[in-house]
Amino acid sequence: MTRALVALCLLTTAAAARDTSAKTAAADPAPVIAAERAFAARAGVVGVAPSFLEYMSDQAIVFAPDPLLAKALYSGQPAAKLPKDGGTRLNWWPNFAGGARSGDLAFTTGPATVNGGQPGIFYVTVWSRQLDGAWKWIFDGGVNADGASAPGPDAAPLTLPPGDPRPPAPDVAMDQVRDAEIALAASARTDAVAAYRAVLARDARVQGSPAAPATTADAVDRELATRPRSIAFGPLGGSASKAGDLAWTYGDARWDKGRGHYVRIWQRRAGKWALVFDQIVSVEAPAKPV
Repeated sequence: MTRALVALCLLTTAAAARDTSAKTAAADPAPVIAAERAFAARAGVVGVAPSFLEYMSDQAIVFAPDPLLAKALYSGQPAAKLPKDGGTRLNWWPNFAGGARSGDLAFTTGPATVNGGQPGIFYVTVWSRQLDGAWKWIFDGGVNADGASAPGPDAAPLTLPPGDPRPPAPDVAMDQVRDAEIALAASARTDAVAAYRAVLARDARVQGSPAAPATTADAVDRELATRPRSIAFGPLGGSASKAGDLAWTYGDARWDKGRGHYVRIWQRRAGKWALVFDQIVSVEAPAKPV
């Protein structure tokens, strides 16, 4: 065996070992929780638009009200007063977070306040780790909701349990998630509640109505009951982690006399894809502008 062939075998073995390690590593949301807190703290210093620009990836999207590149939206905003000079003070903090075993895809969600008021917005941020190791957000959105019972900024965020230790490759994972989205959409045209119940994890979180975000099974049932019986979903995009255990998706949602968009987090559990987070943002009732 030539030295070149030996070297190639060693490289292949090392790559396989790294891939296995990524799939079986414990999912640790601590780094993305720290990134979210730093992001919020930065907004308190330089203002909303500059902080969002600083922490977004080039491919980041927002609903405004339809999906568009976030950089185009925030770059076009006129200069505003800094928070210390009387500008808008937007503060937010995570109370739930989860990540992939490969440490490249994660999400956070929690309440937000405007100018020190009571929490009345619940956001979700999807994060992607960049080549330099920094975390940048690839989606940010939110809904107006009751925040009276939301945990405060000093409360430790709850975290999503890790997904399957040996899920499929990322391209296969994303194909499977797309199939799950298509099946959910087909079922939701006749019975949206049944469509959701078929894929929701027992510990899933569901948001969309003015009520507090649903974090228990009973609350999820109440939240689903506020949604139209028939919803036409149209998947638009998303991505899967390198470990193939976590994915996010977004798309259109239309119902009788209304429309909006959804964002979802899917996790591979016990060989199947389970929906662990779902938020529908109505175009008629978007989150308060910031």
